[in-house]
Amino acid sequence: MSAAQGRVAVVTGAGRGIGAAIARRLASDGLAVMVSDVDGGSAADTAKAIVADGGRAVAQVADVSDRDACFALVAAAREELGGLDVMISNAGIAQVKTLLEVTPGDLEHMLGVNVGGVLWCLQAAAEAMIEMGRGGKIISASSIAGHQGFDHLGHYSASKFAVRALTQAAAKELAPHGITVNAYCPGIVGTTMWDEIDVGLGRYLGTGKGEALAQYAKLIPLGRVQTPEDVASFVSYLASPDADYMTGQAPMIDGGIVMV
Repeated sequence: MSAAQGRVAVVTGAGRGIGAAIARRLASDGLAVMVSDVDGGSAADTAKAIVADGGRAVAQVADVSDRDACFALVAAAREELGGLDVMISNAGIAQVKTLLEVTPGDLEHMLGVNVGGVLWCLQAAAEAMIEMGRGGKIISASSIAGHQGFDHLGHYSASKFAVRALTQAAAKELAPHGITVNAYCPGIVGTTMWDEIDVGLGRYLGTGKGEALAQYAKLIPLGRVQTPEDVASFVSYLASPDADYMTGQAPMIDGGIVMV
């Protein structure tokens, strides 16, 4: 049996884009995967694709802004797949607005999903991992916008900076239990989220469909827009025993847009 076989991962926001790519990659690595998304149909599609490829996966609907839903998700993974070794908090939203336009509702929704979702999944996963006593890995989605605030994405950037703070604090608190906590910071990824950002930026930049994305893509030294699989490959490393001595980190995987 390989090191991955017998391990169980939960991936939120796994119905499409980066989350779906992560779920498929972890399944190909040999992990059983609980595929979660607020859209039950898309979650089921990802799980079916994994099973069709010979992997083990089940789907469950979960709104990560609901703390009880996150705990129910972890409980379902333990019951249906036999445990929890890796929690991937990938679910997130974006919104293009200037800071002067952000409403209380905008901020509440942004923080509820991007920060609350990470914290509630972290709590649920840590509780389960501590109880099982075999350690684990908690991995959350931040962004290059969690290292550098971007105009027209200010409240989104703030939510991703918060993910880094939670990651660092949790890494210190959970280390005695053998649980590592890290984040990953993608850049400009060819997903439906970036399609939506492209449209939103167009209202401010006066650009047509695809033009804002092309303009921002010029910032990428490697010369191409990132794929979901680029991100999934890095998350595969973070979820593997190769990353056992890494904790509290939020590395960028962005083709070189932001260098520190």
